[in-house]
Amino acid sequence: MPRIDLNCDLGEGAGQDGELMPLITSANIACGAHAGDADTMRATVELALRYKVAVGAHPSLPDRENFGRIETPVGPEEVRLLVLSQTRLLQIIARQSGAAVTHVKPHGALYNMAARDAEIAGAVARAVHEADPQLVLFGLAGSQLIAAGKAAGLRVAGEIFADRAYLADGSLQPRNQPGAMIADARVAVAQVLRLAREGADTVCLHGDGPQAVFFARKLREALAAARVEIKPFGP
Repeated sequence: MPRIDLNCDLGEGAGQDGELMPLITSANIACGAHAGDADTMRATVELALRYKVAVGAHPSLPDRENFGRIETPVGPEEVRLLVLSQTRLLQIIARQSGAAVTHVKPHGALYNMAARDAEIAGAVARAVHEADPQLVLFGLAGSQLIAAGKAAGLRVAGEIFADRAYLADGSLQPRNQPGAMIADARVAVAQVLRLAREGADTVCLHGDGPQAVFFARKLREALAAARVEIKPFGP
C-alpha cells in the first residue's frame, strides 16, 4: 500500500493545534524565531506525544514581525547557526518531555531560499547533520534542499503542499500573488492526490490557515479512499 506523511506547522499561535494534532502524523514546531517560545514549544511537544505524532523543528529567519516570510540577505554561516541553534533548543525541550526530535523543516522565507539556492541549502543541511545525523530533512520535492540533504548524508523527505499553488517550474507561488493560497478543499485534495502519485514523501498543511482543520479531515478521507496509508515518514 502506498503511504504518505501528513505534516503541519504548529506552535505558531494560531489556536488550532489541539484540533489539528490528532489528524496529522508529523508536527513542525516553531522554535522562537518567527513564532513561539520555550513554553509553546514544550506544550506542542507534549501535545504531539499525546497523539503519537512525530516531533520536528521548524527553524526560521529571526523575523517575528513578518512571521519569517520576508527574505533578507543572510550568508551560509549565519543560516547554519540559525538552524543549528533553533534545532538544538527544541531537542533540549523535547528531551525534557521524554520526546525526541525526528526531523527538521525550514520555515517561510528560509524554506524558499533553501529550495533554490544551493549555498543556503548546503548550510541548512550541515546544521541538521551537526544537530543529529539521524534527523530527516524535509524540503520542497525536487529542490536544492533535497539535493543538499542527500549530499550531506541525511535522509530526506520530499514535500508537497495541500494549500499552496505552484508555479510552472515547480516552485511555490509567492504568497503576495492572488491565488497563492488554495481555499477550496476539493482543489487541495486533487492536488495532493496528483502529486502523491508522483512519489512525494510528505504533504504539508499550514496550521494557521482558517480552514486547516477542515482541510486535514478532507485530506485524510480522500487519502483513505485512495488506499494511501497515512503515517510518519520513516524506513
